[in-house]
Amino acid sequence: MKNVFYFVIMLLCVLSSCTSKTEVASPNSNIKWSLILDDKGAMTYQVTVNNQPFILPSALGFEEKSGLNLKDGFQVVNTTFDSQDETWTQPWGENKSIRSHYNEMAVNLKNGEGVKLTVRVRVFDDGLGFRYEYDTPADSLLLMDEYTSFNIAEDGTSWSIPAEFNTYELLYRTMPLSEMPDANTPMTFKTQSGIYASIHEAALTDFPEMCLKNVGGTSLKSWLAAWPDKVKARFDGGKFQTAWRSVQIADKAVGLINSGLILNLNEPCVLEGDLNWIRPMKYVGVWWGMHLGIESWVINDRHGATTENTKKYIDFAAANNIEGVLVEGWNQGWETWGRPGEYVPFDFTKPFADFDIDELARYAKEKGVELLGHHETGADIPNYEAQLDRAYQWTKEKGINHVKTGYAGGIPGGHYRHSQYAVRHYRKVVQTAAEHKITINAHEPIKDTGIRRTYPNMMSREGARGMEWNAWSEGNPPEHYELLPFTRLLSGPMDYTPGTFDILLENSKNHPNRIPWNGNDKGNSRVNTTLAKQMANWVVIYSPVQMASDLIEHYEGHPAFQFFRDFDADCDWSEALQGEPGEFIAVVRKAKDNYYLGATTNKEARTLEIPLTFLEEGKKYQARIYADGEDAHWETNPTSYRIEEKSVTNTDTLTVVMAEGGGQAVSFLPIQ
Repeated sequence: MKNVFYFVIMLLCVLSSCTSKTEVASPNSNIKWSLILDDKGAMTYQVTVNNQPFILPSALGFEEKSGLNLKDGFQVVNTTFDSQDETWTQPWGENKSIRSHYNEMAVNLKNGEGVKLTVRVRVFDDGLGFRYEYDTPADSLLLMDEYTSFNIAEDGTSWSIPAEFNTYELLYRTMPLSEMPDANTPMTFKTQSGIYASIHEAALTDFPEMCLKNVGGTSLKSWLAAWPDKVKARFDGGKFQTAWRSVQIADKAVGLINSGLILNLNEPCVLEGDLNWIRPMKYVGVWWGMHLGIESWVINDRHGATTENTKKYIDFAAANNIEGVLVEGWNQGWETWGRPGEYVPFDFTKPFADFDIDELARYAKEKGVELLGHHETGADIPNYEAQLDRAYQWTKEKGINHVKTGYAGGIPGGHYRHSQYAVRHYRKVVQTAAEHKITINAHEPIKDTGIRRTYPNMMSREGARGMEWNAWSEGNPPEHYELLPFTRLLSGPMDYTPGTFDILLENSKNHPNRIPWNGNDKGNSRVNTTLAKQMANWVVIYSPVQMASDLIEHYEGHPAFQFFRDFDADCDWSEALQGEPGEFIAVVRKAKDNYYLGATTNKEARTLEIPLTFLEEGKKYQARIYADGEDAHWETNPTSYRIEEKSVTNTDTLTVVMAEGGGQAVSFLPIQ
């Protein structure tokens, strides 16, 4: 009956030269997405929230190089509706159990050139996603532009990084939405009427990434990363499917963080069998010393990746309830990287002479610690793909189950790191790693779009300014940590590598071996937080592979390091409790029977009242509180801290006092 009804409506519209509108609403009816066809068959869509305009009529469609019409001339063939309400589980994640509840509309269209198109829309109570599914008579397709727009109905405040197709390691900007020239996604904003939203994409599998370009006022248009010949996307056949264009929507800022929309728009896990080889963990590593300039990635008297040095890290991990040790600079290729005319590609099966991989594998196993592999590709994708299967087979044979990849530098052939070419490569790496039962932590990655649901061995990635920027630049500003949860982290986990205790880097700056390696070092490098905020970031900045970033000698005998010893990266449930972008954030996570709370603030001192209703009813917990000292200040006295213990229940309220640029970390351990 529905199809008959819509056919009658379409017929009446054609006869009267009017537009037609087809819509679908969220389960609670608060969000509505409508497809509109004008009398020329051109497509637009609009969104209302609480019956008020949210996205005004906005363009849809694509430009194809041969002139094949992918934009207009369409008529509705039929429209189907569906709904889903299920709870699914994942082997790891902020929440291992996630509800997926949406209403779906699939509008099937066709134009006079034989182009078939399904516009598929899913509307949840916390936002929506829509994608294009094209089936054309062409033998191949070259897409030159995407017309998808987001004409936001009113101005507001936005938080974003600039659109850049080679890096996400940029500082976040807070500015009026109408003044934002362009942005990468997730792009988060708050309208003048108080609606919080974030535009992103989900299930990016074989398409370039989408950025946003301001085309006037609060009108934003899709802007795709191109191939070197300016083609945005290419397909051998006449069919293609885009990533979901997603919009998370909430009435509170923390509602964006607590949303499962991005994951819910991805396909279920395709990995079969027992997935116990995918394990969250805490780790330390031979890494920070190189960024500080007191160790090197190459063989010399400062080489970090030696057998002796790695054993020290393994011993430390074994003694401190830490599961893994990462080692960078262990393989051949580092010694010629960045030297024009001398470059010999990285080899991922040939360790340096002073790195005895077999002895270290034996030693780590004896100590109950895992070695984490590192593959710095130098962005030489052809070289990496040529070795990919062999390298992962060799890695697995050495007992290494987790690999951190890196893509620093330019991709040969002039490819963008976020183009379709690179997206295909990143997907190939994850799939190959899965075949060898290896998990991935990608640096210089393509942005997360939730594929960890489909391939849960894709565990973490960088994709923003991380800890290393504090080692050789002016550092990340205090508010960076209150912006990440509402922007970058909406897409998925981040390997920020928190936990530096030598806040002012005094020990490294005075180290006799120090040779600053990065041209950004102006002598003002430091960590722009308090010590307590560094601990809180282990909770706030989620990653299932969470690092204690500092040199291990800075943790030895330090009372505050007990928080990381107690911390469990394998959480079962999470909730963002309070927060505003760029101002403050408070997050709690549960792992087994324990709870961990992290709260941080920007340059403003702040006190939060946090009800402990998340604790299990009827149980007592020992709250171990790691707080800013009374005289703490991120700039003038960052290492002042205090530790307090108290017995609490879920009827108590915790007063969280944070200094300027400070924070607080709390572990709640059940009292037996």
